[in-house]
Amino acid sequence: MASKPRNRQSGSSAKDAKSDALEASRARPENEALRTNQGVKIADNQNSLRAGPRGPSLLEDFIMREKITHFDHERIPERIVHARGSAAHGVFQPYESMAEFTKAAFLQDPSVQTPVYVRFSTVQGPRGSADTVRDVRGFAVKFYTSEGIYDLVGNNMPVFFIQDAIKFPDFVHAVKPEAPNEMPTGGSAHDTFWDFVSLVPESTHMVLWTMSDRAIPRSLRTMEGFGVHTFRFVNAQGRSRFVKFHWRPVLGSYSLLWDEAQKIAGKDPDFHRRDLWEAIERGNFPEFELGVQLIEEKDQHTLGFDLIDPTKLIPEEIVPVRIIGKMTLNRNPDNFFAETEQVAFHPGHVVPGIDFSNDPLLQGRLFSYTDTQISRLGGANFHEIPINRPLAPNVNNQRDGMHRQTINVGQASYEPNSLSDAWPKETDPAPHDGGFESYPEPMEGTKIRVRSESFADHFSQAALFYQSMSEVEKEHIAAAYQFELGKVTRPEIRARVVNEILSNYDLELAKQVAEGLGLPAPSRGSKAVGKQQPSPALSLLNRVKPGIKTRKVALLAAPGADEASVKAIRKALEDQGAVPVLIAPTLAPIDGMHPDATIAGMPSIMIDAVIVCGGDASAKVLAQSGDARHFVLEAFKHLKAIAALGAGRDVLNAAHLPDHADGVATGADADLDAVLEKFIDAAGQHRVWSRRSIAESVPA
Repeated sequence: MASKPRNRQSGSSAKDAKSDALEASRARPENEALRTNQGVKIADNQNSLRAGPRGPSLLEDFIMREKITHFDHERIPERIVHARGSAAHGVFQPYESMAEFTKAAFLQDPSVQTPVYVRFSTVQGPRGSADTVRDVRGFAVKFYTSEGIYDLVGNNMPVFFIQDAIKFPDFVHAVKPEAPNEMPTGGSAHDTFWDFVSLVPESTHMVLWTMSDRAIPRSLRTMEGFGVHTFRFVNAQGRSRFVKFHWRPVLGSYSLLWDEAQKIAGKDPDFHRRDLWEAIERGNFPEFELGVQLIEEKDQHTLGFDLIDPTKLIPEEIVPVRIIGKMTLNRNPDNFFAETEQVAFHPGHVVPGIDFSNDPLLQGRLFSYTDTQISRLGGANFHEIPINRPLAPNVNNQRDGMHRQTINVGQASYEPNSLSDAWPKETDPAPHDGGFESYPEPMEGTKIRVRSESFADHFSQAALFYQSMSEVEKEHIAAAYQFELGKVTRPEIRARVVNEILSNYDLELAKQVAEGLGLPAPSRGSKAVGKQQPSPALSLLNRVKPGIKTRKVALLAAPGADEASVKAIRKALEDQGAVPVLIAPTLAPIDGMHPDATIAGMPSIMIDAVIVCGGDASAKVLAQSGDARHFVLEAFKHLKAIAALGAGRDVLNAAHLPDHADGVATGADADLDAVLEKFIDAAGQHRVWSRRSIAESVPA
């Protein structure tokens, strides 16, 4: 009996081809007897074969040996970086034909959907680290196109720490837990990381992004993605343009507060993974629009920086982002290990119409990823694992090797041959009938180890990013530097970051950080850059899209709550696309209503806004509960919208919260509509930033 697939995208006219391709690989255990890997039925799975009831186990017990041997090898080596991740199936559909710019088939027809598999990840920590650590996030998309696999392997930040792949092992060794004690897990607040980046100025721009709110996203569904590198689009006429890739969440981009991120790591280390899974299960399918920045070859040297330098971005005010399609994640994996853990991404998996630039970091990745997959997944046949199989046939003479799934037939395993009428063979280059052809870029130069002078400016774009931030975001950046460097034990490293890095792109920031670390006020750096033209598109607060769709709203209640009011609130929120969650001191029914969670089990850091429900008895219980008072205090501190109806206002009073502060809506039960209108408007802004001066004094 085939199990029912979960939450396929409703109304989709395109068949989920990748799902169908995986169907034959899925184990369907219903109504089947246990069998060995060779298909032999198992009569007793409870007892090993022994020499008598109390005798030793026998080596001939092939059932036990097979079972234990497989168990011993069930875990593959985790990824060196991006070890912790979660993923989802979906589809991509272009808005328009991009034939003018690229011959890539999946970007030609707006009526065609391409199956995708997307994996989000953290970078530094192991599989067991927390989701909400301050870190870069991976954003990798596997397109199962009609021409083969295309992997767009990126991050949630558009730049990187280093310019040349030869430095990647050094960077990773520095950011990983330190060798003597294997600490810290999942964080960069330690000596070796800051020692390295303070000695490698090219990392300045990316470190600043990591100290910004971009490094602590609210959810994977509200996180931007970038291809990082510069690639090429090549059209059917052989014309090339440079391209940068962007993913934009349709819901908008939001971040956590640092205090929230740290607390969530302890309360629910799976916070991001759980949010993604539950949203898809609810049918709130995450959507991301794909955008491109296109640069004519003749314009590549007119930007003021080198286009192929991976530590640089192209301001959108110079080259606007053109939105060309949408990706919808509409189905969760059936098996985490078989799909998410075994999926193999590679920036070198491209299709005709997409090609590489000479970015020296990208060039190194083209080697590294294949080498890594061979090590992790047991050999060169990792492409035969179901999640990695293309929809297009893979026909070649690559045979044998460990874990081979294909049974090759025929005498000839070489090309050219005459025994199989010359098949398989390459496509005919004359009519350009679909084969991949590298762009014929002219090249001339001396074989030499040297960094281009066009890569030498390490501070201008850091200044651009910082000067483009709002005052709120600048405050968060300064606090992040103070926190991270406060964990560094060697004074000379802290001083080097302030005096030789920060003071070169913003002296005021350097002074703030120095003050927080007890260092002397720095002077302007020897390579200081001046005022930059701000790029408003870099600020997350400029990307807020008002609305409460998919936001999780706590309905705080206890026995004696006004049932009619609670139901009216729930309906009003659901009509707006929000996710109301009834939270109570216990899971015991409240006048026939069943709580979704307890106050202890779902603290305020896990929700987006709070409504304290009315009812005298309910309010009395909550007002006397330390957990309930802490709940609303913490929500207030984290600048979340709060509402209180009727006697629910007593809970705010018991917590000593002002009931007329910005983002706090209160009223009698009869004022429900007016209170909800004010509350929904405040909750739709994500945070009540105007309240932050008051919130700082809240003891939560």
